[in-house]
Amino acid sequence: MATTWDADEAKLSLTTSGRVHGGPRATKPAGPASSAGPRARRRLGPGPAIPFGLQIGPVLLVLTWVVGSALGWIDPRILSAPWTVIEAFVRLIEQGRLQDNFVTSATRALLGLSIGLLIGTILAIIAGLSRIGEALIDGPVQIKRAIPTLALIPLLILWFGIGESMKVTTIALAVIVPIYIHTHNALRSIDSRYVELAETLRMSQKDFILQVVLPGALPGFLLGLRFAVTLCWVSLVVVEQINATSGLGYMIDLARNYGQTDVILVGLVVYVLLGLVSDGLVRLLERRVLSWRRTLAN
Repeated sequence: MATTWDADEAKLSLTTSGRVHGGPRATKPAGPASSAGPRARRRLGPGPAIPFGLQIGPVLLVLTWVVGSALGWIDPRILSAPWTVIEAFVRLIEQGRLQDNFVTSATRALLGLSIGLLIGTILAIIAGLSRIGEALIDGPVQIKRAIPTLALIPLLILWFGIGESMKVTTIALAVIVPIYIHTHNALRSIDSRYVELAETLRMSQKDFILQVVLPGALPGFLLGLRFAVTLCWVSLVVVEQINATSGLGYMIDLARNYGQTDVILVGLVVYVLLGLVSDGLVRLLERRVLSWRRTLAN
C-alpha cells in the first residue's frame, strides 16, 4: 500500500514540476482544420453585383400588375389593365398629343434644372470657401430648406403669374437646395492636409479651386444632382396641373376630369421612365467620373 502511494505521489510531483518549470506538456493532436491551412477570409459587404439587379423590382411590379388584371383581381375602373394602357399610349402617339406634351414638359424641366444647378453650385462654392459667404448664404438656404417648395406656389403665382416663369422658378427653387447642401458639405469635408499642401506649393486661388476644391466636392455634387433630378420631376408634375395648357401634367389633369384612367397611367409611366432614365444617366456619370474610388459598390 505504501509503495503504491509513493509511486502515485512521485508521478504527481513530476507532472507539477514539469508545468512550473516549463517542462513538456501534453498537446492536442492536430485536427483536420489545422492541417487544411489558414481559414478563408470572410467577405463583408453586400457581395458581388447582380446582373440587371436594378431592373428586378420594376419587372416584378409590372408582372404583378399583369397577373392581377388578367385574373380580375384589379378593378379596371380603379387601375386599367396594362394592355389598355398600351392601347391608350399608341392612340396618343398617333394623335400627336403625347409628343407635344412631352416636349413642353422636357423643356420646362431642363430649363429649371439648369438654372437651379448653376445657382446652387455657385452659392455652395461661395459659402464653402468663405466664412463671410457662409454667413450670408447658408442661413437663407436653410430657411428655404425648411419650407417645402410647393408651399411657395401661391406666392410665386402672385409674383410671376401662372405662365412659364412661375413653373420654371418653382423647379429651380426645388433643385437649388439639394445641390447646395451636398456640394457645401463636400467642400467643408475636404481633408485639411490638401489645403496645407496647396499653400505650401503656393498655388493660386484659381488652381486651388480647379485642382483641389472641385475634384474634392465632385462626389457630393453628384449625390446632390441625383436628388435634384428627382425633385425636378416631382415639381414638374405639380406645376403642370396649375392652370397649364400643355405638358404631361396638364394631360393627366385633363384625363382626370373625364375619368380616363388609362391616359392618367400613360402620363405616370412617362414620368417614371423620365425619372429612371435621368437617374441612370447620373449614376453612369458618377461611375465614370469617380472610377478611382473604391467603395462597397465596387
